[in-house]
Amino acid sequence: MRLTINGEEREVQASDLAGIVRELGLDPKKVAVEHNLQIVPRSQHPVTLVLEGDRLEMVQFVGGG
Repeated sequence: MRLTINGEEREVQASDLAGIVRELGLDPKKVAVEHNLQIVPRSQHPVTLVLEGDRLEMVQFVGGG
């Protein structure tokens, strides 16, 4: 399915946010996801389904000093 992720069209296989996070190789404990302009709590990632054409914004937190 085709989604827009961080402004870029991408093809993904997963149908829920948790699966997409894993598919993209992101650490689910360190990522925030906005789905169609709404922030989705991490606890809801496994049950939040995506549809063709949805828009996601993902931010991964990085520590450092």
